[in-house]
Amino acid sequence: MMNDRETPFVRTVLGDVAPESLGRVNYHEHLFQATPLLPGEELADERLSGEEAALMRAGGIDAMVDATPWGLGRDPEAVARISARTGLSVIVTAGFHREAHYAGRTDAAGLDLAAMTAQCVAELHDGQPAVDGDRSGASRIARAPHGAPVRAGMLKAGVGYWSISPFERRALAAVAAAHRVSGAPIMVHLEHGTCAHEALDILAEEGVAENRIVLAHIDRSPDPILYAELAARGAYLGCDGAARLKEWPESLLIDAIAGAAEAGHADRVLLGGDVARRSRYAAYGGMPGIGYLTSRFIPRLAARVGPDVIRAFLETNPRSLLAWSTPAG
Repeated sequence: MMNDRETPFVRTVLGDVAPESLGRVNYHEHLFQATPLLPGEELADERLSGEEAALMRAGGIDAMVDATPWGLGRDPEAVARISARTGLSVIVTAGFHREAHYAGRTDAAGLDLAAMTAQCVAELHDGQPAVDGDRSGASRIARAPHGAPVRAGMLKAGVGYWSISPFERRALAAVAAAHRVSGAPIMVHLEHGTCAHEALDILAEEGVAENRIVLAHIDRSPDPILYAELAARGAYLGCDGAARLKEWPESLLIDAIAGAAEAGHADRVLLGGDVARRSRYAAYGGMPGIGYLTSRFIPRLAARVGPDVIRAFLETNPRSLLAWSTPAG
């Protein structure tokens, strides 16, 4: 087993901590990211990403999940330095995004299930590579300022818009296998909220309990009926679409999230920002900035659902998901 302790813990970049120490959690952000799908939007400056993290901390967030998976510009040592400087607890991610993010990359296309699984387990247990994307074996393990390895605390797989490619199915199977030997929680990227039931079905067939899974971006489909269905299965609803005002107003998101709570599923909702682009980060000169979640969106949502429900969304629920459970074997 990956963990020899009997008590639950959350694995952060600075070491394992008790779940109750996390405080208020933003379940989905990115301090570093680079993808060919977002040219010119790279997050690659440690100073600026650190300033943005400090804004999040000043806005009342105590911990975050950095949801950037393998091969997309991760810098685990810089994340650990930012965590140490700001006091923001950070959980980093092992796994793979949807296939489109790796277009043209033979190192990704050639990954088989065994290699993907081994990579996920190694990042959880031994630490992440200091140079992201290096599969040569030459890259050293990333180290935090105090010298300990920077280990992942969450697994991630991504799927496409109403599609799950062979690569994405292998990624789902790989994170499921890594979960089975670690108990680490799983995040699934959903493109516009599609394939939610389908991804859950695949993971369930691979032996993952739905209550160890968060469905990221489910609120890109603000459908309270869908939310109730998924929450009834036990999955966490990753709501991170604040400030993405294109197809609908935020009031529609608030209605859908409140609807899930009013239907008895307040214990299944997580909140995040997923700002994720330099043109949206204040420290990089963009807007609305990472602080939008706490300064603008959460007060509007709180006016609808009340402070106790917000506390569940930001504190109780993420602690339950992020705490590693006893491995199945």
